[in-house]
Amino acid sequence: MTTDLLDRAWVTRCALSRICGVCSEPLGRPIAFVGTADEVGRNAFHLPPMHATCAESVLDPSTEVVATAGFEFVRPAKEDLDRRPTFQPNSLL
Repeated sequence: MTTDLLDRAWVTRCALSRICGVCSEPLGRPIAFVGTADEVGRNAFHLPPMHATCAESVLDPSTEVVATAGFEFVRPAKEDLDRRPTFQPNSLL
């Protein structure tokens, strides 16, 4: 996965502006998230939201795509070991 997509400022901008993490265009539906099996199992993704077609461009053998109609942007609490914000899909498609 590309580290540019994990830049904290970029991730926050994508979340608050509801733009695609790959192409920077406004998001419609479905919204796609790319993550590892662990992220899929936790329903908490580190990469920003994307268009489905953009998500296909960043997939690799260790990741998968989850489609949703909406998500929550969750900032880490002080006691969290992982200090990265996460995206939690709330209406899986």
